[in-house]
Amino acid sequence: QVQLVESGGGLVQAGGSLRLTCVVSGRTFNTYVVGWFRRVPGKEREFVSAIRWTVSRTYYADSVKGRFTISRDNNKNTVYLQMNSLKPEDSAVYYCAADDRAKFLTDQYMDVTEYDYWGQGTQVTVSS
Repeated sequence: QVQLVESGGGLVQAGGSLRLTCVVSGRTFNTYVVGWFRRVPGKEREFVSAIRWTVSRTYYADSVKGRFTISRDNNKNTVYLQMNSLKPEDSAVYYCAADDRAKFLTDQYMDVTEYDYWGQGTQVTVSS
């Protein structure tokens, strides 16, 4: 089992920045990927970004490329999502997710069903 705890959400003005943190605990040695997803009321959870746990591979949704950066600190079992140039449409509950199954297609990293472990979420609100 893997446990995930997110933090760092809050209220920020458009154009501002936030850094989300996801602490991964439990059976982390099997972790293959950690991702960030977000959900707004009435919509499906959508992919934001993902990072492989042991190699330098990252993935981003088109809507956040160039504005968000995902990184990890394996010594701290922590994944970060630096969010810059925030827009009101970035407002959502952001979830950290992890999975220990190998993935071979980019689409798999973006698929919510490919992640078995989820955090509770942290609210991000961007005011206009």
